[in-house]
Amino acid sequence: MRRAAFAAAATSLVLAAGATPALATDAYTVPLHQQVPITAASFGSTEKKCADIPSTQDGWHFVAPGNPNEISFVELTVTFEPGGQKVITSFGPPNDNHAYVASEPGAKLTSAVAKVKGGKLEWFNLSHTCPSTVTPSGTPSKTPSGTPSSTSSVTPSKTPSASVSPSGSVTPSRSAGGTPSGTPSATATSPAPVAGGDLANTGSGLPVALVSTLAALLVAAGGVLVVRRRRTQP
Repeated sequence: MRRAAFAAAATSLVLAAGATPALATDAYTVPLHQQVPITAASFGSTEKKCADIPSTQDGWHFVAPGNPNEISFVELTVTFEPGGQKVITSFGPPNDNHAYVASEPGAKLTSAVAKVKGGKLEWFNLSHTCPSTVTPSGTPSKTPSGTPSSTSSVTPSKTPSASVSPSGSVTPSRSAGGTPSGTPSATATSPAPVAGGDLANTGSGLPVALVSTLAALLVAAGGVLVVRRRRTQP
């Protein structure tokens, strides 16, 4: 009896020892098939919704290819910039060979490594992404902060005017903004005043006093001639 019990216990230990390596080697590590870094918006295949990830974040959908009844994720480790490292241990839907991860809008996926079980995979896939509908933080706005003005501030003004001077001259003038004004003038010759107010202007260039003197001399000469004729008559 004792020998039989000892043999059974020994057999159980051997079986347990043999089972331990099998469990340890069941899960194995595979790399991501796509090259990194990648952003959700720049990835070639995008969709509007990634499981229950909100639209305020970028969504990432990973797949371990193969029969979902044979292959599944055990652990998925991803690293984002910004965001750092994330370890995912809950998978689906619809099966455990699908994994979904959320990141900040515009974040870069810089690393992705998965532990899987079943099959003989050499890599796993990034199936598609779901870019956020909000503007990534830190992204410069496309709206310029300063708008150059195209409005011209030069407004020419024209102010015609005419002034009459006491001397009879008319001086038209016109000025425009930024343009020197010219002042042509036309002066009418006014009658020269006559001494005593008795003599009219002769229209010649001789002074009135000289004309008067010459007239007086002619009158005197005429008188002298008359007197001489009277004396010479018998």
